[in-house]
Amino acid sequence: MTQPGRVVAGLPRVEDVLTPLSRLLDSALDRSVVLGYTSIGSGVRRLLPHWPDDPAPGSMAGRRVVVTGATSGIGEAMARSFLDLGATVHLLGRNPDKVADYARQLRTEVPNADVVEEVCDIADLDAVRAWCADLSDRVPAIHGLVHNAGVMPPERTESPQGHEMTLACHVLGPHLITSLLRDLLVAGPASVVWMSSGGMYGASLHARDADDLEFRRGEYDGVQAYARTKRMQVVLADAWAETLRGTGALVESMHPGWATTPGVTSSLPRFDRLTRRVQRTPADGADTAVWLVATRPESGPHHFWHDRRQRPTTIGWQREQDPDLRARLLTYVDAVSGEVLRREEQVHTAEGQGETLYSGTVGLQVTASGGSYRLEDATRGGTYTTDLQGKTDGVFCQIFGSGCPTGTLVT
Repeated sequence: MTQPGRVVAGLPRVEDVLTPLSRLLDSALDRSVVLGYTSIGSGVRRLLPHWPDDPAPGSMAGRRVVVTGATSGIGEAMARSFLDLGATVHLLGRNPDKVADYARQLRTEVPNADVVEEVCDIADLDAVRAWCADLSDRVPAIHGLVHNAGVMPPERTESPQGHEMTLACHVLGPHLITSLLRDLLVAGPASVVWMSSGGMYGASLHARDADDLEFRRGEYDGVQAYARTKRMQVVLADAWAETLRGTGALVESMHPGWATTPGVTSSLPRFDRLTRRVQRTPADGADTAVWLVATRPESGPHHFWHDRRQRPTTIGWQREQDPDLRARLLTYVDAVSGEVLRREEQVHTAEGQGETLYSGTVGLQVTASGGSYRLEDATRGGTYTTDLQGKTDGVFCQIFGSGCPTGTLVT
């Protein structure tokens, strides 16, 4: 009898055969959607030989994690999981009573739980700025940040700053938090996780202009608004991963599969009834986010995960992301939040071809002798054109009223 672990001459090792087969099965589950996104998918994957190890007990002792949307569903489960690993957990929610109630519950259930109560409406950019300033005065570093807060309004509503609510809550607020807490995230260094949704596969990137981004055109659909902004989160997380590359801070996005949450029950009652028996638990939905923060695995473009493995951001017939739409989204987010991904705030005057232009919130000033010039944006993709018509000085690029991406002026 062959002893375990021995290699028989001429025969492949068992793991060399099983691992490719298990990855093929994993991919098949993912493509099937129904099997992959439900409890069936996570249950089968946990039995496969390539399933990564769980975080070690106590592996997050001495580390600090912020969880937004921490008083319901996946956020609740995530906070508990981080506490079980020994982390200090900052519970962030917009309802102070819910935050206090859940913090009290956790302190009762988890011995020596270190829970910090945080109150902020992520969709209110002014509130976000105030909260980030306050947190920065209280802590020296953050080791994990999970953008989990979410909304799915049945009718189009706006944030205090006049932005469509899902855009404000899922995109603008998290972007602003990431930017304002950047120094704390690098000090950790942190893993930043954006909780997207499998529903993003059903939406293209809507970023042609401000009306497209703010869902002002056509009949409003809350489910579509949710899916659109979840797609935007994936794009934004990828951009932040590139921005923070080399700092030690990591950025990923993920989707939790179909999990049982109060949001699903109230916003998608028919879907909830049809899938209830195979839905994941909130803890199962939170698993990959907790694992990403606790273990910090290597991640490559587009930094999108599900069930502890990177996944494609498009499926089947879908094309790869349009670089022009991607650039327009990032530029708009920079402009309305006042925070640019590359933090190059100055305005640079380009004298002519080959000059580098820097992003700023008031546009780009160009000095040229005339003719047609274009801005080539190598860092984000996309090309923006203008005809200076003999002007010797003027604003080269004003997308959505303010803000321009980094690029080079060429003829």
